[in-house]
Amino acid sequence: MVGYDPSNREATPSPEEAALAGSAAGMVTRALISPFDVLKIRFQLQIEPVSTRRAEGKYRGLFQASRCIHSEEGLSAFWKGHIPAQLLSICFGAVQFASFELLTEVVHETTPYDSQTAGVHFVCGGLAACSATVVCQPLDTLRTRFAAQGEPKVYSNLRHAVSTMCRSEGVLTFYRGLSPTLMAVFPYAGLQFFSYNVFKKLLAPPPKAGNSGANLRSLVCGSGAGMISKAITYPFDLFKKRLQVGGFEAARVHFGQVRSYRGLVDCMLQIAREEGVRGFFKGLSPSLVKAALSTGFTFFWYEFFLNAMRNLREEQTTNSLAKDFEER
Repeated sequence: MVGYDPSNREATPSPEEAALAGSAAGMVTRALISPFDVLKIRFQLQIEPVSTRRAEGKYRGLFQASRCIHSEEGLSAFWKGHIPAQLLSICFGAVQFASFELLTEVVHETTPYDSQTAGVHFVCGGLAACSATVVCQPLDTLRTRFAAQGEPKVYSNLRHAVSTMCRSEGVLTFYRGLSPTLMAVFPYAGLQFFSYNVFKKLLAPPPKAGNSGANLRSLVCGSGAGMISKAITYPFDLFKKRLQVGGFEAARVHFGQVRSYRGLVDCMLQIAREEGVRGFFKGLSPSLVKAALSTGFTFFWYEFFLNAMRNLREEQTTNSLAKDFEER
């Protein structure tokens, strides 16, 4: 079970174990879902309507966009920005899960609330994600810039991107879109942990069944939690992406129209005026697919690596006891 468990403290991971398992889960998951992330970002940054009936926008659907990107930029385009994205996933997973485990323990030890309730998981999950966001926002901005650029590339590699952005736009450019990110990430991550907690309890096996099928339940529960949280908080993710590519308009001209925004409110008003309410949900389809896979795999791999570390720890303890017994 994710979170501090007072009934089984031996099974509760330390912050170090949670950070290691979280970073490993983020790394594996990112490699698997990167193509959906690139598709989502391309749709989010497209000003023209996303419609299969009218050929106004460059990208008009999941399959059409996939074929278009593959034919124009090659298979590797689906992993554009993969290095900063991997760094982001490793860093975010480590900070988020270590913070979450620590926060649930603090709540249980210092308040009358049970650390395994869904409400506590909502609050602790949201706060943990906010702390991870502040730490990892520069990597997220770099990831978005790489995924957004076409051919020829504006940034040849990570070092070139960092130096160019610092020189031409200043250090604060790495925190573009932080406000909508924080506004979205608290309820988004909170709902992830909340829904995961609820689904795990609903799908819990009978006591006699033991822990059979635990990995599959983690995947299913995580996928459901990811889709629910993404659907509710999606517009803020779109606002963040639009703001993150501010000052990057030249690299996006051949994709279609470009816009400049003065801030979050101006971004919201321009989208509402020019693209309508549907504009707030551009890229929702690949985002839901990505959210289901991403969250499902994240919780799956997190619990998988925690169990592996727990089994290794128990094996080492058993071997140590056996060695002490033999020496006596």
